Amino acid sequence: MTASPALPAPSPSPSPSAPASLDAGRHENGAKRAVRGTLVKVLLHERTDRGMELEPFAARCVRRGEVHELLTTDRWTDVPGARVDRVGFLGFVELENGGVLDRGDRVLIGGEPVGTVLGFDGCHLPNHYNVVIHAPRLLTGRSLGLTPETPVVFEPSG
Repeated sequence: MTASPALPAPSPSPSPSAPASLDAGRHENGAKRAVRGTLVKVLLHERTDRGMELEPFAARCVRRGEVHELLTTDRWTDVPGARVDRVGFLGFVELENGGVLDRGDRVLIGGEPVGTVLGFDGCHLPNHYNVVIHAPRLLTGRSLGLTPETPVVFEPSG
């Protein structure tokens, strides 16, 4: 009877302490095109108890023709699953081209910078994503004077 070869020792489990940052792996990102769209509905309100959770993804692929909700928060975090309560609602954007939305992309509405993509909340999937935009203060469709047909651009960072 021959002895079976020794199996390698199992690798240690990842530490359960803190979740990985949503920025993990950013050094892997290459060039990409901007994602463009048009505002199709304006939202006017804000909330301080919304209870959204950031998805554990730093990027999401989007398709031409999809409609997604845009909202702002003045709270910054890079922890997957973080709760986002303070939000200002901007509206819904219909995308004119497919592409990839990345955490850190600059968001321009009507040619003006609004903030940067913080992450994504999927509570309304499969209908749409909430694209959470970090801004210096809560912004709403009302505070920005938004109107339907306003152009929206997700511009690659760096």
